[in-house]
Amino acid sequence: MKIRPLSIEGAWEVTPAQFGDDRGTFLEWYRFDHLAAVVGHPLDLAQANLSTSAAGVVRGVHFADVPPGQAKYVTCVAGAVLDVVVDVRAGSPTFGQWEAVRLDDVDRRAVYLAEGLGHAFCSLTEGAVVAYLCSSTYRPGHEHGVHPLDPELGITWPVGTPLLSPKDAAAPTLSEALASGLLPRYDTCRDYRETLRRDDDSQSLVADD
Repeated sequence: MKIRPLSIEGAWEVTPAQFGDDRGTFLEWYRFDHLAAVVGHPLDLAQANLSTSAAGVVRGVHFADVPPGQAKYVTCVAGAVLDVVVDVRAGSPTFGQWEAVRLDDVDRRAVYLAEGLGHAFCSLTEGAVVAYLCSSTYRPGHEHGVHPLDPELGITWPVGTPLLSPKDAAAPTLSEALASGLLPRYDTCRDYRETLRRDDDSQSLVADD
């Protein structure tokens, strides 16, 4: 398993090793210990989601209040999507920037994004199936969005006319979300991640005793 940091702090691309023969293919698509060694703490798995999307569907840009936020480990188990990480953390050195990774059922890559980052994807194939491992459960009123077609973000979606949900189509622009205080703060996200690291170190010391 290869884990590569993306250009946005708190996001990584994960490429698993695949083993195939005439029966099919086997791979470890998630290893908590390998991920924790890079991130600095384990993913506290609280919820697993699965979505199917028609070709051309764009979901996002979604993010949650920090704390606790919602870290995500995302992979595409059937078909292909363009997965996009957006830095919506106010005060971040890369605020407003984004990076895209193709996730598909060939390379079987995954993307991990830490609490406070925005997430979106575009379905490149009909019936693309995306699986998410999440660090916290869904909390109505604490999860928000930024419009995926916001010109300020300038995300290059590889479809002519993206299909959006009514909620995503009504989402504010990045500037509007910033002005209204909706976005997570970079320093708050950083401090929260440091708390997770300290808690993990404390648990490790207790286990060693």
